[in-house]
Amino acid sequence: MIPAMPAATATRQASVTALRFGRLAAMGTVAVLILIAGVWASWRTAPYVMLTKGREHGTVAVTTCGEDTCTGPYTPAAQGAPVRRQVVIDRSVAVKKGRSYAVVVLPGSDEVVRSGPGGVLYAWVPLGGALLLASVVVAGGLRRTRAAWLLAVSGIALLTAAFMTV
Repeated sequence: MIPAMPAATATRQASVTALRFGRLAAMGTVAVLILIAGVWASWRTAPYVMLTKGREHGTVAVTTCGEDTCTGPYTPAAQGAPVRRQVVIDRSVAVKKGRSYAVVVLPGSDEVVRSGPGGVLYAWVPLGGALLLASVVVAGGLRRTRAAWLLAVSGIALLTAAFMTV
């Protein structure tokens, strides 16, 4: 015959199970929110760079750079499209004064974003950072080391590819 478990032990075991579930739920929620924030931040420019059909394409020759943005004249790729005297592109390590870049014009503005493989990878850089941050939460909070390594390697690969192409 199996001896009955004391009531104190059963209560303690239930408390430990509830705390474990709470930790998993909280850390899982934090990891998912970090990944959603990464996609949200990336999606500001990603659709314009990835879904380019019907968008205004061209090149910008960067002539001046401020603290946050650079400007220059825009030359459209399609004949008959309007030439813009000056467009604005976000300043980053990938944009240098005196160089020309293939760009896509954001609808309804004079702001442009880089196009091509470098532009696509650069648009998803916030997601790469979110993958790295989420990997720490998954490893420490959820104790899922394989999933954490997968997230970390994916983030590192994305950031490295963006760095190499831009």
